[in-house]
Amino acid sequence: MSKVIVLGSNFGGLVAALSIRHELKDEVDVTVISPSDRFVFNPSLIWLPFGKRDVEDLSFRVAPTFDEHCVNFVNTAASAINADVNSVTAGGREYNYDYLVVATGYKNHYGVVEGLGPNGNASTITSLEDAIHAGEAWSKYLADPGDVVIGATQGASCFGAAYEFLFNASYHLNKNHLKEKVKLTYVTSEPFLGHFGIGGLPHGQQLLEAFLKHENINYVVDASIDHIDSDSVKLASGENLPFKYSMFIPPFLGQDVVVESGLADPKGYIPVRPTYQSLSHDNLYAVGIAAQVTAPWQSPTPVGIPKTGYPTEVMAHVAAKNIISQIKGESPTEEHEFKDIKAVCVMDAGNNGVIILADKMLPPRKHGVLIPGPQAHLMKLGFEKYFLWKMRNGHVNLP
Repeated sequence: MSKVIVLGSNFGGLVAALSIRHELKDEVDVTVISPSDRFVFNPSLIWLPFGKRDVEDLSFRVAPTFDEHCVNFVNTAASAINADVNSVTAGGREYNYDYLVVATGYKNHYGVVEGLGPNGNASTITSLEDAIHAGEAWSKYLADPGDVVIGATQGASCFGAAYEFLFNASYHLNKNHLKEKVKLTYVTSEPFLGHFGIGGLPHGQQLLEAFLKHENINYVVDASIDHIDSDSVKLASGENLPFKYSMFIPPFLGQDVVVESGLADPKGYIPVRPTYQSLSHDNLYAVGIAAQVTAPWQSPTPVGIPKTGYPTEVMAHVAAKNIISQIKGESPTEEHEFKDIKAVCVMDAGNNGVIILADKMLPPRKHGVLIPGPQAHLMKLGFEKYFLWKMRNGHVNLP
């Protein structure tokens, strides 16, 4: 019986593990190793700081899901990957595998800007714990309000979350009768509004400019942050932006265990083929943040590429299909280069939003469109409920 180990239990890990188990059933032994015992629907973290969600609304325990589908679950962090002898070390124990899927997700690169981090001067929302702390800071802010600065640092890639948090902050400032009393500023490393880390879409810049103008939001693009003090953001240009509340999206890095494996570049990204097999080992796959993707452009200020959510799910399905083929004695032929994954995103804005669609994640593209309107907010609410139901019940092959 073939042994498959999956590192990670969120979007990529859960999809890969259950897809393989569903297809091969008792012909395969699947084990998921992860330090987190909870699946988190990260797109909803934008709402948690404003009291619109709590932990149970946007997450669930993964152990019951894996148990129901006969997948072994080891709730501990992997400490070593030895691809040359097909083994993973976790919790002081060695696990051997025939196939390995690295879906370990990201860690925040706080070192890019002084003043970021759990003990820093700005909040972030990139993990459940971060979003909880951002909510605690928001509650304190409402008791003593002032200017707000929100953005994404140099090297960041999750610009969608930055925009969503920005527009939700604007919405809640208005609900709290503070909108006309405080200055709200968006700071981004994007070369222009609406770049999103994917090169932008037709008319996207004009649409975002109109959104910010309508919401009376100031903005600074192509911004590099020097440091963040307790009450102001200092840009490399010398500009100083005072605040009483601040939230920034930092860059993402791969996990230390991936960096230390010798399989990855210094950022923790594993070079992969279009099959998501590593370049060096046919039986090792990397999906999501762990997969290396090269940007087809250069920007004055470093800008990352978003590899979370839908792209991770697509990569996980490709990896699973190829592992299934290999176990059946066939060649791994399923290919889907990252640049050709469709761009599908709903950007929420409180009671409004934008639907973002494109035929390819990265340019050149044939089609791309942004559709604004309140229907986007309703779509995101519906999709959240559907996706959590799908994943909790193991229906990973549904759309």
